[in-house]
Amino acid sequence: MPQGVTANYLVVFLAAVVGFLAIALMFAANYLLAPRRASPLKGLPVECGIPPVPFAWTQINIRYYAFAILFLIFDVEAVFLFPWAVLFLKAAPVVFYEMLVFLGILLFGLVYGWRKGMLVWR
Repeated sequence: MPQGVTANYLVVFLAAVVGFLAIALMFAANYLLAPRRASPLKGLPVECGIPPVPFAWTQINIRYYAFAILFLIFDVEAVFLFPWAVLFLKAAPVVFYEMLVFLGILLFGLVYGWRKGMLVWR
């Protein structure tokens, strides 16, 4: 194996060791510094800050799910859009214009969801 390849593996190994040590240090600090007060409410399963009720079958409005999906689609797309645009505008302008077509399709989906009232809280 060439010398440079071994050095690269050593750097990756050292980064992994430092990462695991940092995580272990944070867990130890949390264990030592966190306040501990026992109460019966802490042992209950809680979802979104709402204490559990005896009946598990409740109706959830589909609007919450649709809003969350729309948020994820546009949030993830926005995170990757700027670095992608900077990279491909210089390297391959054709790919940049293909992304503009994709953004047009996403914009159409956003307008459609807006017209259907999926983004309006009632």
